[in-house]
Order: sequence, then C-alpha cells, then structure tokens
Amino acid sequence: MAAAALFEPLTLRGVTIRNRIWAAPMCQYSIEEKDGVPRDWHLVHLGAIAAGGAGLVIAEASAISPEGRITDRDTGLWNDEQAAAWSRIVRFLHAQGAKAGIQLAHAGRKASVWPAWGSDRQGTVPTDAGGWQTVSASDLPFPGYAAPAALDAAGIRAVIGDFAAAARRAVGAGFDVVEIHAAHGYLLHQFLSPLSNRRTDEFGGPLANRARLLLAVVAAVRAAIGEDVPLFVRFSATDYPPGGWNEDETAAVARWAADAGADFFDISSGGNVTGVRIPLGPGYQVPLARKVKAEADVPVSAVGLITEPAQAEQILASGQADAVMLGRELLRDPHFPLRAAHELGVSLDYWPPQYLRARWPAA
Repeated sequence: MAAAALFEPLTLRGVTIRNRIWAAPMCQYSIEEKDGVPRDWHLVHLGAIAAGGAGLVIAEASAISPEGRITDRDTGLWNDEQAAAWSRIVRFLHAQGAKAGIQLAHAGRKASVWPAWGSDRQGTVPTDAGGWQTVSASDLPFPGYAAPAALDAAGIRAVIGDFAAAARRAVGAGFDVVEIHAAHGYLLHQFLSPLSNRRTDEFGGPLANRARLLLAVVAAVRAAIGEDVPLFVRFSATDYPPGGWNEDETAAVARWAADAGADFFDISSGGNVTGVRIPLGPGYQVPLARKVKAEADVPVSAVGLITEPAQAEQILASGQADAVMLGRELLRDPHFPLRAAHELGVSLDYWPPQYLRARWPAA
C-alpha cells in the first residue's frame, strides 16, 4: 500500500493523533434547552465523524460563560453539568479511536444573536426576548448588531479566569486537546484587530498591546491544563481590508503565543468586519497557513474548501501545513477519511468492524 502524508500520525506533547484529517469546530445551534448542555445531537454528529476515521474531532465553539455565547442555543463549558455531558461524548469519540478536542470561545460583540437556523430573525436578540448586553475591546458595534460595552479591567480579568476554568473542565471531561478561539471576529480577535480595538490603555494600540489579552489567556489555559495537553489557537490570519489585522501580525503573535504555551495554530480568515471580498476557491486559505508556518516556525492546519483527498494530500506533502481541518465536507461525508484512504491506496486498521462489509474493493 502507498504511504500518504494524510495518514501519518502526529504527536503533540502527550497526545498522538492517528492521522492528519481533522474535524474543524462547527457550530450546530442545537441546544434547545438553552442551558449549554450537549445532548444526543452532538453525540451522533461528532460520533459519526470519529467513526468515519478522523484523527481529531474538535467540538464546536463552546462558551466560557453564558454571556460569551453567540446564541442561546450554543454549547458551553462554564459549569460542571456541561462538563459531565461532554464526558459522555468524549468517551464515544475515544471508543472510535479518535482524539477529542474542544474549542473554547467568547463571542464578544457578536454574542446574543439569533441562531443561524430555527428563526426568521437576524441580528442582536433584545434583552426583553432573552438577549444580553455584549462586551468587546471597544464600544464599536459589529455592523447590524447592538453596540457592546468596552470591557474594563475587572471584565478582562474575568474573561481570563473563565477561559482557564473552562479549560480545566475540558481536561476533566477527558478532552485530549483544547483550542482557544481567537478568530472569526469573536472577542479575542476583536482585541487583536485595530479595526475593532480602539483602546488607549495597555490592551490597545501597538500589536504587543492588542495581543496582551490573548497571550494572558494562553498562559492561563496552559497553567490550567498542565504540560501534557496540546493547546491550539485558531486565528483568522487576515481581516482582508487594508489597515486591519493581517498575516504578518498573525505570524508575530503566533510566535509569542508559542512562547506562552501554545503548540499548534489553526489558520482561518475573516469574520471581524463586513463588506469584504474573500477570494473563495479550493483551498483558498492554504496560503495563509503556509505563511504563518514559514514565518513563525510553528505547526499549522489549513482549512477552507478542502474537499478532495488528492487536494488534501498535496497540501501536506508539499509542506504547506501539518494537518487539514475539514468542515462542510465532513458534514456531507463523515466518512471522508475512510474514502481518502481508499483513493490514496492506504490500508487502515481502524475501519469500524460494523462497516467492514462496506469497504471498497481493492484496485
């Protein structure tokens, strides 16, 4: 059988991941009870991807506090009931041979909005309909949303503490990997970008100041999870408009974050401002991952319209990234890794035994 970069194991700290095809965190907006507790949908959704052969399955952006949720249907990890529910899901992922990760997030000024499905309304949910006051680096609203309140010193300390507490619960629930969400226009990205951060204190202005909150979160989370658990950071490598957060700043902050305790960087783009032209196309964000990997000398994953096994293999074999994150392709085909192995001529020993009769015939 052929060797393929996609199916080489990767070891980060104390965790070995069986291959380089990983499930990106994908919001489901499926907590109808509005309590942040994952239930059967998440077990089946994430479990199917693990059974399909993914090496690492990262659960969706899960809020570190109630006010950190994008919507009131988001998952959370701010209390022990949520942690216990996640542990059931983690056990199933492990039983399929996959490693389990979770993305910890605070939505900042993009919180308290109507969910992407199940409602015919858009924008900020008013307080009389169950919404809440949002917070951000500054009081600049995301277009079409209500204005946030700028976090004060106490609020910043609380955010750092909430990330650490959620990370501690994640490890207690059995997660193998913790990811800090600093992308897509959510709170930590709002601090990083000069388009959303107009502060004049030690958290605003020069890059080192704008990165201060993220680096404090990285250090606090590393202390909370210990030395054996890999810590990821997801970045949007660019805001796209001139004068915004960009690839060079991403590479610089990735180096600083690595020094503070992060191990791996998940490279996406956009989400902080509207009205931008994103160059959509197959693998359109791969050049961003390649640049951060080269300039920061850190391991990275690439994501974005990666839909074919040969395409994913070429990204890794050419050294542009160390893993690929798949999102919508795994929604369409949770068994993409099994199919990729077949198409690339790789023999796997982790087909679910219940599905062995469905293996493709040997060429």
